[in-house]
Amino acid sequence: MTPFDLRPLFPLERELLLDLLASLDTAEWTKPTVCPGWAVRDITAHILNDYVRRLSGLRDGHPGAVFANDETLPRYLARTNDEFVRAMRQCSPNTMIDLLTHLGPQLDDAWAAVDPAGPAHLDVSWAGAGPSPAWLDIAREYTEHWVHQQQIRDAVSRPGADDVTLLHPVIVTFMHAVPHALRNQSRPPGTAVRFEVTGPAGGTWDVVSDGAGWDLTAPSATAPVATVRLDQNTLWRLASRGITVEQGSRRAELDGDRGLAECAASLLAVVG
Repeated sequence: MTPFDLRPLFPLERELLLDLLASLDTAEWTKPTVCPGWAVRDITAHILNDYVRRLSGLRDGHPGAVFANDETLPRYLARTNDEFVRAMRQCSPNTMIDLLTHLGPQLDDAWAAVDPAGPAHLDVSWAGAGPSPAWLDIAREYTEHWVHQQQIRDAVSRPGADDVTLLHPVIVTFMHAVPHALRNQSRPPGTAVRFEVTGPAGGTWDVVSDGAGWDLTAPSATAPVATVRLDQNTLWRLASRGITVEQGSRRAELDGDRGLAECAASLLAVVG
């Protein structure tokens, strides 16, 4: 796929987040979310952790917390995320809002100094093994902020932040997880799996085999051997594991080669 630059969307997404957080009452800050054991205030702290971690790494070259012995990346992230969230429970909502407001523009400046065509500061493991381009790392970070805002909105029953301008880039970014989901499926070169995401922010993509792996492309001239069709709301929730693979499959239409379609529909766009 052609590289894209989502940096202009960071201030827009953050403005909506800050407006949302400023509108919450005391009870809403304690509402449970889809993240087990985390309330709205904890998701907010986690977003703040993303800001602090990225600023420290991008701008300051700080290596971050040290891996424990034999600690995998998912375990490392779960531990360090939980440590930060627990520590931030001593801070008020207003303090977290102030920190997000203060650090957000600084993070925008740090991203502005990054060459999108250069190597990623953090590789995007769910998009495949090997080095990632910076533009995909930037896009991954945008999707994380956006998804966490939606988790807060769900918890407090507030719609919004899901217009086409903000959501379509999330869908496009998450589609980069499909080739990795198909990595163990060997098919002849030219075999195509089609993904149709319905809704204003959706679109159509093909994932095409070259005999050794799979590439994300625009719709190809080759008729797909399998098709996955699902709505935009299901796609982002599935890719971020707000719903399970089984729930996603029940909401989707899977046609053609069932094995390929089910495998493609198991896409995961978070570290797990």
